[in-house]
Amino acid sequence: MHRIRRGRPHPLGARPDAGGVNFAVFSQFATSVELLLFEHHTDVVPYQTIRLDPETHRTFYVWHAYVVGLKAGAHYAFRVDGPHDLHNRGYRFNPNKVLIDPYGRGTTDTLWNRGDACHSGDNLATSMRSVVVDLSGYNWEGDQPINRSMNDTVIYEMHVGGFTRSPTSGVENPGKFLGVIEKIPYLKELGITAVELLPVFEFDQQEVDRVSPEDGSQLTNYWGYSPISFFNPHEEYCVSPSEGTHVNEFRDMVKALHKEGIEVILDVVFNHTGEGNHMGPTISFKGLGNPTYYHLEPWDRQYYKNYSGCGNTLNCNHPVMEKFIVECLQFWVAEMHVDGFRFDIASILSRGPDGSPMENPPVLWQIELDDDISQTKIIAEAWDAAGLYQVGAFPGFRWAEWNGKYRDDIRRFVKGDFNMIRDVASRLGGSADMYQANAELPINSVNFITAHDGFPLNDLVSYNEKHNFANGEDNNDGANDNQSWNCGVEGETDDPAIEQLRNQQVKNFIAIVMLSQGVPMLLMGDETRQTQYGNNNVYCQDNHIGWYEWDRAERHQDVFRFTSRMIKLWKENPILRREQFFSGEIERNGMPDVAWHGALLNSPGWNDPYCRVLAFTLSGRGEFRDLHVIMNMDFVDVDFEIPPVQRKKWYLTADTSRPGPDDFLDEADEVVVSGPTYRVAAHSIVILSSK
Repeated sequence: MHRIRRGRPHPLGARPDAGGVNFAVFSQFATSVELLLFEHHTDVVPYQTIRLDPETHRTFYVWHAYVVGLKAGAHYAFRVDGPHDLHNRGYRFNPNKVLIDPYGRGTTDTLWNRGDACHSGDNLATSMRSVVVDLSGYNWEGDQPINRSMNDTVIYEMHVGGFTRSPTSGVENPGKFLGVIEKIPYLKELGITAVELLPVFEFDQQEVDRVSPEDGSQLTNYWGYSPISFFNPHEEYCVSPSEGTHVNEFRDMVKALHKEGIEVILDVVFNHTGEGNHMGPTISFKGLGNPTYYHLEPWDRQYYKNYSGCGNTLNCNHPVMEKFIVECLQFWVAEMHVDGFRFDIASILSRGPDGSPMENPPVLWQIELDDDISQTKIIAEAWDAAGLYQVGAFPGFRWAEWNGKYRDDIRRFVKGDFNMIRDVASRLGGSADMYQANAELPINSVNFITAHDGFPLNDLVSYNEKHNFANGEDNNDGANDNQSWNCGVEGETDDPAIEQLRNQQVKNFIAIVMLSQGVPMLLMGDETRQTQYGNNNVYCQDNHIGWYEWDRAERHQDVFRFTSRMIKLWKENPILRREQFFSGEIERNGMPDVAWHGALLNSPGWNDPYCRVLAFTLSGRGEFRDLHVIMNMDFVDVDFEIPPVQRKKWYLTADTSRPGPDDFLDEADEVVVSGPTYRVAAHSIVILSSK
């Protein structure tokens, strides 16, 4: 048995050193805490139970102990007791429940049974375990976060497991962090500069406990938007998680991506946890201090406020939760070298203890101002499930935001809706109408058409309605308003005319994203027309519905090529990634920074409710080429006037109506566009470059 010393109250978590391990856990209202030690992750019974003496092993509200001789790799957990007052105070202390460490750097769920954690009985035999992890000794080979400017960033939203889990991926480690490494050449060829990974914090796959009504297969929590342990990578993405090597497997992936100039942004969930509502399991926070960590209903505190739409809501601006969130971010930057974070339904982080939005939310300002993450990208999904919508309103200058209005306006424009021209011009210009008044910049807008939540591009042009029956919720889940157009047939088709139109529409969307001021974001697989078969909510589909199918990459090489060429055009032309909003001022070459047109020069259809066309000219500023972009989302071909360009000629760079490879011409193959007009096919985009 190990000897026990008093230990230290800080830092929180399990910290090994040469002599043993220091444990520290915060629980303000606990009356007793037991530390359970296990030799192996499969051990049902602890080999040592240490009852912490509150006189010796408690400082303020932190319980702590130093276990002499304990080594990294040991497995541990807690039992915590306290007052029992569920309805008035919201306490859920239960010494029968085995709890993992909120600051644990490793977790194993070999024995885990979610149902056993939901009732009041003892769940020792089926509980999770935390793991003591030694973070020292890893050879980073000089690696550091890249710190690329947002101005130079192209984001690729990606699911770690789904990217390589399909047998068609051909990798040695499918569905793992190491599998991502094997596909880095693909990402490099595509040209993106950052991967934004869907949640990689440990989450409970058992949270979804249903079978598919279509084939009887087990559904699971696939996306991972219900974290249970915030300081360690999800073990399912690791080859050897029970050995505590999961941290280094994640680091190997980061280091390999960095070597190829690709940043790593994590999608982080600090708005709720996998402990769910009042009927959910007790895993960690619930048993350590339920009213400290969660928003509870004042009329009966056994119930949780549900601003997240996922059963519970974290009390993010409580000092303890604020400390937890900031220290978690610091950990992933300092120890794991990540380059940024995207905050899921981040408006919850602005809510105060009573749930109301705060004018100056402490946790948001702390993230904005913290020195240790001052060079880290921070991106907000600036809304929540309770109706709070804060796009353009996050504090400071660093917070970028998923621009939901951009997504909706561009979708409507490309499918041919009327009365969109003025709004589309605003989105193309970086959404100055949303950001400029708050002294923010184009880089505060993350421009996207699709994300994990909703249709991918292929389905956006192939389905008018969602088809989510495989989720087992009678097609009631997922958004009903998708602003999609199936191009004439619902679902997959062999009709060549419809397939050509769909291909064209996908390229239109990709072109617009890369031609807009702001930070472009693409969804995994859109570059090869990946499909979810009309399912717009694949949160539970860890199968071919949610996976990247690599055979589609072979079938749709033309879309991949077009996407990579558009990214290359974006990188080579600073006028597509301006630091400031358009001013309309005349530049040294005699051209304004932007000039807006319709089918006739200088006559955009600002006030024409039936107009479906827009064109604009961007000044190249000296040595860079001018660009003239024509967008015809009408259902007929249209002749567009071409502006004169001084001492240069216009060359055709791209035309989405053409089959590949003629849809995007390499510079050496570009042809001169002569004459005062250019006929642009229906539902297509043309890009001209001057030289």
